Amino acid sequence: MNHTVSRVRPEGATLSVIVPVYFNADSLPLLFDELRKFESSLDELKMKLEIVFVDDGSGDSSFDLLMEFRRHRPGTKVVRLSRNFGASAATRAGHTFVTGDCFFYLSADLQDPLDHVIEMVHYWLQGEKFVISARATRDDPAPTKFYAALFYRLVRLGITSDYPSGGIGLMLMDKVMLPFMTNSPHKINLNMYAHWLGFHPKQLTYDRIKRAKGRSRWTFGRKVQYFIDTFTGFSPIPLRAMSALGLFIAFLSVIYAATVFVAALSGSIAVTGFAALAVLTSFLGGCILFMLGVIGEYLWRIFVQVSGRPDAIVDELHI
Repeated sequence: MNHTVSRVRPEGATLSVIVPVYFNADSLPLLFDELRKFESSLDELKMKLEIVFVDDGSGDSSFDLLMEFRRHRPGTKVVRLSRNFGASAATRAGHTFVTGDCFFYLSADLQDPLDHVIEMVHYWLQGEKFVISARATRDDPAPTKFYAALFYRLVRLGITSDYPSGGIGLMLMDKVMLPFMTNSPHKINLNMYAHWLGFHPKQLTYDRIKRAKGRSRWTFGRKVQYFIDTFTGFSPIPLRAMSALGLFIAFLSVIYAATVFVAALSGSIAVTGFAALAVLTSFLGGCILFMLGVIGEYLWRIFVQVSGRPDAIVDELHI
């Protein structure tokens, strides 16, 4: 389907950027330099830059560096959370303080190049509401590449077939999307949620560069949690797979019971079968516990959503 650009944006617009920060003291000085260059590029487009840093409970000197940057660049917004709530929660906390005409998210490790955002801004200036940039290549360790390829393959198979195969690295969104992103459910994949909203995206590609400073806090456990949050947030497939597995096991059980019954009547085997019974009981017990665990993941998300608990707690606010 062809997408028709509605209108050209007027001059003097403001672009907001939300930067979640967690143990990024090593990379922040380089990030500050890149943001200054980025702001100069926006000046040439007659646009202003609003920066919202969200310190997600960092235990290093990240917050002090953010405050130092704020002293050198008045108007920079620094939000400090009471503890570590996770990158998605920190990003959602930053939504509250966005006042720009469009906005995007930026990782503090600078693996997503800021100069590419300028190209995305041009499309927004031409009238696009949603501009995404997918990762064409990524300079990451082999295990990370394998996990990413597997994850996005499963996403395309189980959730939405038109999701970029390399994943969405950068998103530039018009302010009309801000209320939906602000009110997004707890424990949700924000990139997937923005794509799910239905705003036809203008899609670009870029090469994800190697992390320059510091080490990644994106541990294997966090990746697994991200995987669970994505699938339980957007797909009923885990529940339907459990139903299919239950029916399949029930079907096998009927065949096995019939086989044992016929064999017992014919006297071809002795009906003792303690070992077989123990194996079957253990197997079925494991299946039941697994199924209860999957159901529990969905119930937990319902509980969190209806309990009204805040997604994150702001400890300090400097705006």
